[in-house]
Amino acid sequence: MKTQFLASALLVALLAGCASGVKLDDVPVEDKSATSSGVSTQGIGNNQSGAQTGVASVVVDKAGVGIGPVGIAHVVFFDYDSFVVRAEARPVIESHARFLQANKQRKANLEGHTDERGGREYNLALGQKRAEAVRQALSLMGVPESQLEAVSYGKEKPAAQGSAEVDLAKNRRVEIRY
Repeated sequence: MKTQFLASALLVALLAGCASGVKLDDVPVEDKSATSSGVSTQGIGNNQSGAQTGVASVVVDKAGVGIGPVGIAHVVFFDYDSFVVRAEARPVIESHARFLQANKQRKANLEGHTDERGGREYNLALGQKRAEAVRQALSLMGVPESQLEAVSYGKEKPAAQGSAEVDLAKNRRVEIRY
């Protein structure tokens, strides 16, 4: 009886030691939908007549399928063990929001990724929270939920191999795919 109690206590202590202190419930994203036209869209893209529009041009692959706005990054990076959208990611997210609003038929997959540290389940949850944070930011900028899908790959699809911090930082990301 005493051995079972000690084994149970050891198991509880072991599991508690593996837990992270990061709360994955609140996604701090600023609501900018209340401000009216605070973002300039001039110079984002040009149409064929040379007149400027508020929408970035689109890259088309060999099959004639559009793959998203030209000259705009498709990756949002995150800090270690965090799903808070960084301030420097805002222009990228705003550009994709404008693109999706102008192309209502397009859908974006938001693919959350993590570095190799941590367990599989934790990293899947963190990758999902990162994808959901970008989804929420796009939604607050006026993109309909029906155009967005957030998925997590956790640590299963690294962008960079290696355990140096520069490699790990490249893996903590959300990729925006069309």
